[in-house]
Amino acid sequence: MSFSLSRDFSSSDLLDAHGWDSGWAADFAPYAAQGLVPGRVIRVDRGQCDVATPEGVVRADTAFVTPHDPLRVVCTGDWAAVDPEGASDPRYVRACLPRRTAFARSTSSKRSEGQILAANVDHAVIAVSLAVELDLGRIERFLALAWESGAQPTIVLSKADLVPDPVGLSYLVEDVETVAPGVQVLPVSSTTGEGLDVLSATVAGGTTVLLGVSGAGKSTLANVLVGHDVMTVQAARDVDGKGRHTTTTRNLFVLPGGGVLIDTPGLRGVGLWDAETGVGQVFSEIEDLAGNCRFPDCAHEAEPGCAVLAAIDDGTLPVRRLESFRKLLRENQRLVAKTDARLRNEIRKDWKRKGDAGRAAMEFKRSGRVR
Repeated sequence: MSFSLSRDFSSSDLLDAHGWDSGWAADFAPYAAQGLVPGRVIRVDRGQCDVATPEGVVRADTAFVTPHDPLRVVCTGDWAAVDPEGASDPRYVRACLPRRTAFARSTSSKRSEGQILAANVDHAVIAVSLAVELDLGRIERFLALAWESGAQPTIVLSKADLVPDPVGLSYLVEDVETVAPGVQVLPVSSTTGEGLDVLSATVAGGTTVLLGVSGAGKSTLANVLVGHDVMTVQAARDVDGKGRHTTTTRNLFVLPGGGVLIDTPGLRGVGLWDAETGVGQVFSEIEDLAGNCRFPDCAHEAEPGCAVLAAIDDGTLPVRRLESFRKLLRENQRLVAKTDARLRNEIRKDWKRKGDAGRAAMEFKRSGRVR
């Protein structure tokens, strides 16, 4: 894929267009003293990356900044210190500035590794297609990762023109709003233009990452937001709404209204990565209820005085929300435990306590004292 900037820039404002500010300039000062050039990574591919610098987009090798930790590899959205023109062939990225935010997920491998998807992100737009049935659990997962990254999420319900009934569309929006407290939920149609002006205003300024599964319409949204076709669009299957991977790398584009957009490949899996805070943000109503439980370590299972279970009983908290909350917390705890020996030990002790309690209860029943 060849790259060109979305607008015409002089070298003096090229960095500003990609998000450069006084804070980044201060962080870069030690590298400037070494004669290195600042730039923003707009694409990474097989040890090479494209970097937007004051002289334009240059190609650089990442061999000097390839750590063993997969969460610290060079990523789209990073700010980098690059060799000046003529200093070496090839030119190299010599360092990356500390990230302000990072969007990460767990990989599908069994090695408990994280994968960095985008760096220095201010907004996370989660594209959800209305061409298929809503998967609220998946939306909660995306939201947990978004909140954990430090970005402000927005949910875009794409292909809204496929729901011609305004009442039906409003019900779908309400369904998503119930699992997304504090998040804007915006129905959008690239065909009719519905919601696009609001979305463009939302992403103007700062860095936005566009997320979603294959077939969610991300590439179409990217083309609309950038103002011309920068991504190839392929049709989703009618039977299940799934699409092929139009985007195969993470790409950064400058937006005509200000700010930049990082488009990402469709995600088959949305695995959590040390996202306990993000999970708590997604299920903030459960966190609020838990503050009224009788016991501070209430597990919301069978404890007396549990405010969460009381909300289930009176219908103010859907059972599905509590089950999803438990599932995501367990998943996140298991993942963290694989790399945290102390937490692993605590989990084993908790399992032992529960096992002992269960055996004691069974013995109590066998003794005949409980009929």
